[in-house]
Parts: sequence; structure tokens; C-alpha cells
Amino acid sequence: MTKTYITRQGETVDLACWKHYGRTAEVTEAVLEANAGLADLGAILPMGTVIMMPVFESKKTARSLVGLWE
Repeated sequence: MTKTYITRQGETVDLACWKHYGRTAEVTEAVLEANAGLADLGAILPMGTVIMMPVFESKKTARSLVGLWE
């Protein structure tokens, strides 16, 4: 199920992805593919642009711990 995102003044596709997904890696390209003509609007999107945000599985990454005194 896709959700919609409506841009605010001065937003880019990257910023919309960051606000919606909490990341830009691996999702920005998919959002551009899912929204034909979105890239043609320019780097800064017009206010009120409706973007279809595809659903992605949440990506859980294990952080490696660094031992300072080991």
C-alpha cells in the first residue's frame, strides 16, 4: 500500500524521503521511479506536490560496538 506525501515550501525529493522514511539510501531512486515526471519538476519541488511513497520493509542494521580499551 502506497502512501502520499505533500511537499512543503523548499522541499526536495531527498528531504521528503528523509521525513517520510527516516533515510534516503535506497529509497530516493525508488520514489523517483514510482512518480513519473517528478524529476522534471526540478531540484526544489513546487509546494503542494503530491508524491506517492512506496512501502519498504524497515531495514534493521546492527551497529558494531567499538571498545576503546580493548
